[in-house]
Amino acid sequence: MHLFGAAHLGILGAILAAAGLLGWWARRRPRSAPRIRVCLGVFLLLNELVWYAYRYGHEGLRFPDGLPLQLCDATVWLAVIAALWSRAWSFELVYFWGLAGSGAAVLTPDLWAPLPSYPSIYHFLAHGGILVTVLFLAWAKLERPRPGAVRRAFALLNAYAAAVGIFNWVFETNYMYLCLKPASRSLLDYLGPWPVYLLAGEVLTLALFMLLWLPFRARGPAETETRTAGDASRFE
Repeated sequence: MHLFGAAHLGILGAILAAAGLLGWWARRRPRSAPRIRVCLGVFLLLNELVWYAYRYGHEGLRFPDGLPLQLCDATVWLAVIAALWSRAWSFELVYFWGLAGSGAAVLTPDLWAPLPSYPSIYHFLAHGGILVTVLFLAWAKLERPRPGAVRRAFALLNAYAAAVGIFNWVFETNYMYLCLKPASRSLLDYLGPWPVYLLAGEVLTLALFMLLWLPFRARGPAETETRTAGDASRFE
């Protein structure tokens, strides 16, 4: 697929349009919001299960390769939990991890099969579905990160990366591209050689998380305290 060609730009536009329209509809008709979020959660769940059945049915389990250890593999399940069970912690993680990780995955996709093959279609359905779900929940004002979310999301991201890094070291794999950059063009190409791009990625990720927090930090103190108290009672 040609990067930022007509097909790619069409996919990016469709993701933003779907999130915007669903968020607008949920604000216009609040009673529809629970049904929309359930539909999004079920879609992500079924899409992932169909992918597992397809991939392992065709390729088998080739340990240690092909395991769902990439960041977006974890993020899609966080999105399912946030959509179906409305857990504050899962929304926080999928908000930061999803918008940063899945956003990069759709902007600079690392495709190993051409469009319109099913693996490439799945790539955009999964990552695009994460983005639509997160943006819908935020734009419909159904969920919001709590104070301290940036610190928690960044710390847990590093903990997950450390665990995956140990797995890479033991089994000589390259999950999360911790050992080698992807073959296709990506933002990592501009961050220097290994391991410099890992350190630069840390700084860039933290900066992006802080930018993603700004729309919620801009709320007034009274509204923030009210929403935080409501979230606390809602998720206890």
